[in-house]
Amino acid sequence: MKTHRSIALVGALMAGLLGGAAAHAQQPVLNLYSSRHYQTDEQLYAGFTKATGIRINRIDGKEDELIQRILREGRASPADVFITVDAANLQAADEAGLFEPVRSRVLDERIPAQFRGEDNRWFGYSYRARVIAYNRDKVKPEEVRSYQDLAHPRFKGRLCVRSGGHVYNRTLMASMIYNYGDENALDWARGIVANLARAPKGGDTDQIRAVAAGECDVAISNHYYYARLMASDKAADQDVVRKVAIVFPDQQGKGTHVNVSGGGMLKHAPNKAAAVRFLEYLASDEAQAYFANGNNEWPVVGSVRLNNPQLDAMGRFKVDQLPAGVLAQYTPKAQRFIDRAGWK
Repeated sequence: MKTHRSIALVGALMAGLLGGAAAHAQQPVLNLYSSRHYQTDEQLYAGFTKATGIRINRIDGKEDELIQRILREGRASPADVFITVDAANLQAADEAGLFEPVRSRVLDERIPAQFRGEDNRWFGYSYRARVIAYNRDKVKPEEVRSYQDLAHPRFKGRLCVRSGGHVYNRTLMASMIYNYGDENALDWARGIVANLARAPKGGDTDQIRAVAAGECDVAISNHYYYARLMASDKAADQDVVRKVAIVFPDQQGKGTHVNVSGGGMLKHAPNKAAAVRFLEYLASDEAQAYFANGNNEWPVVGSVRLNNPQLDAMGRFKVDQLPAGVLAQYTPKAQRFIDRAGWK
């Protein structure tokens, strides 16, 4: 009798475990491949699971590596969504045939056409501005009103910038080609090289710090690197902010160049319903606020209210309306021009 009770107890326990495993297996999932490397995105993913009950399995890596991985996996790929930074990376994935068009009224209504890929195969969810940082004591803001000003001879030996081959500068160069033509864009790149205070090295924050340290007087950076310094409680970072200011270029012309962070649903996604829900979630007020308040990026949904003192302090600015998809198409030529100009 005792043995029978023990067997029954073990059977009930096993049934409970198997039932729990089955329930876990049946929980809807989203397999996400991401080259965004911001810790603040953890809150974004947690918010999606809380709102939908869909668990996220995430693979992180560099954009090129992830694109090649998806291609190798082919139809057997578990990936549902690929997200990355920069329109050029999104376009590269699209040209490799990875994305499938998404039909969604939510995305049509909330994501401006400027921030979408062709046939809604990918979507931009946040954008970053390519700004000019300058030394407050050595440069007047009216001297750096446009990107073209950086190539002026008065800045010879006074400019810091990261590698021309970096995707941030490659897409800026693409915008120069589109907006001003091949010859003018190439001349501009040559002017950038002629004005360098040092060989390109480091990231955008390094360029801002170099301006503060007196290694150069002007630099090119994404806006959110400066915003991070503004928000820092470190004395050294606050000293940089006291010495360095930023300008949103071309406010009297086409507007400041911006680039996107975004993603799309993959062609062989095994969980397409979950993929669409995730892409729609990224356009929600909650997620858009995460982009802004977590990483100092501007949300593409203009009606979203921000709680970010750094972005508030920077103020509104005129954005170049060049569509992200068109911008991405000019990046191969941009790299060729960068190489011809000697922008290492």
